[in-house]
Amino acid sequence: MALTFEEARRLGWILLKAIIRFAFMIINNLVAIPSYVLYLIALQPLRLMDSHTFWTIEGVMFKWLLAMVSSWGWVAGYTVTEWGDDVKPISEEEAMVIVNHQATGDVCTLMMCLQDKGTVVRKMMWLMDHIFKYTNFGLVSLIHGDFFIRQGKAHRDKQLSFLKDHLDKYYHSRDRKWIVLFPEGGFLRKRRETSQSFAKKNNLPSLVHVTLPRLGATQVILKTLGPQQENGSLGAGDASRTGKPRGLQWVIDITIAYPKAKPIDIQTWILGYRPPVVTHVHYRVYPIKEVPVETEPLTEWLYQRFVEKEELLAHFYETGAFPPPKGQKQAVSKEMTLDPVWLFTIQSFAFVSAYMWYNILQYFYCCVF
Repeated sequence: MALTFEEARRLGWILLKAIIRFAFMIINNLVAIPSYVLYLIALQPLRLMDSHTFWTIEGVMFKWLLAMVSSWGWVAGYTVTEWGDDVKPISEEEAMVIVNHQATGDVCTLMMCLQDKGTVVRKMMWLMDHIFKYTNFGLVSLIHGDFFIRQGKAHRDKQLSFLKDHLDKYYHSRDRKWIVLFPEGGFLRKRRETSQSFAKKNNLPSLVHVTLPRLGATQVILKTLGPQQENGSLGAGDASRTGKPRGLQWVIDITIAYPKAKPIDIQTWILGYRPPVVTHVHYRVYPIKEVPVETEPLTEWLYQRFVEKEELLAHFYETGAFPPPKGQKQAVSKEMTLDPVWLFTIQSFAFVSAYMWYNILQYFYCCVF
């Protein structure tokens, strides 16, 4: 069937916007990421003299880079509405964040909704699939100290050992506060059938909107970063007595829901060809002392969190809203917003920095050659 003039015009406009957005993203990456790298190279003497200040500056620039990625979706109308517990009061305390995983856009959603949570973004460590290492943002994540984990039984034990070594080496030395992981170990559409088959064989809940989580990385993080254990659980920790970091104080359970269960992928986030979408993010906070660390009770605890996610998402897809907390009649939500003046300022800084570094490098090139 031939397209009408109006349909052709609309498709042409969508295509033109996608091309313009993609071109801007390429330019944005070409000016922002090299500038970030060159600033950190220039600051290496500071790293030797005052490591804390160096990583503070790096964290600020890292947050700006993530804000630029957030802005690509925000200007296309991909916004976030938040539900559940308020996590701002604990933004300066150590926490492990567990998130359901549906598509590559989940990471972009987190980049956006955590921008206004104090210093969280600049003091955050991400656990991501190793494939992200080869994306445009891979170099930045490597410098920042994120961990790329390779999936699969053949790599599991070695990867968990690498993770522990990585946490020991980089987490506290770079003053990290929140560590983010996706315990399902992959996207929902890829793991759902396997998860349901495993659940059937082991008499576990068969989940539709999430999959049964994997234990390995969660347990390594809790044992490595958690405070001293008390009766099989993690204690609250007391830095004043030991002089050491208190360790993890909270587990923040984040559930991401997309209208009609249609997630946003990174291609959509960049090209903006999908109509505006409001992504809904639900927070639930647990004190670390409630979290077991031994294998069987931790497995049961983690499975229960994802059963709760299943219930939250089922309610959302049926009603368009998350259910109210226990004891309350109505759930309260709020729209997360980004400051356009701030976004314009950091984008301008990136372009000015690129111009400055271009002239500096050109000057040195002319001097040498």
